[in-house]
Amino acid sequence: MSEVIEVRWHGRGGQGAKTGSAILAEVLFEAGKFTQSFPEYGAERQGAPMKAFNRVSDKPIRVRSGVLQPDIVVLIDPTLIEAVKPTEGGKDNTIYIINSPDSPASIRKKLGIPSSAKLMSVDATKITLEEFGQNRPNAPMLGALSHCFKDVPVQAFIDHFTHKMGTKLSEKVLKANHNAIKRGFEEVQQG
Repeated sequence: MSEVIEVRWHGRGGQGAKTGSAILAEVLFEAGKFTQSFPEYGAERQGAPMKAFNRVSDKPIRVRSGVLQPDIVVLIDPTLIEAVKPTEGGKDNTIYIINSPDSPASIRKKLGIPSSAKLMSVDATKITLEEFGQNRPNAPMLGALSHCFKDVPVQAFIDHFTHKMGTKLSEKVLKANHNAIKRGFEEVQQG
């Protein structure tokens, strides 16, 4: 990786887009990358649409603006598919990772995503309801997102929770995060 990879997250306040962005930056930093992570809020309240951003590179990153033409778009709330224009600024080769039970083909048609763009869908809501008993979709989305960083295995994301969060989380919650990340990686549909 020689260029800067830019990631734009879409979610609602309280769903974990900001935290997911921060964890992505931490995991990739631990793997030797240069990273940035920062949120953008409108009206700062739970449930309001918000964005978070990442930049990742093998070299120092000098850009400090928002991400306007993302290489990767992560949509963690399926109700935002039509509300926030997740394809805005997307390039022909942008990778879209969508929390949805729908197939990539169905989502591609709904959003008008070009066939040259990669699209992945994972039912992160279902995974977190089964693993946590509540909708916190950022962990399985991180698992799906790990497909985009081939030189950093999904196990690095799982290990991050053990090393950084292990003392802060109960064994039950830690295991649920591990399972959610692994399932997000394994259950993602690509198309």
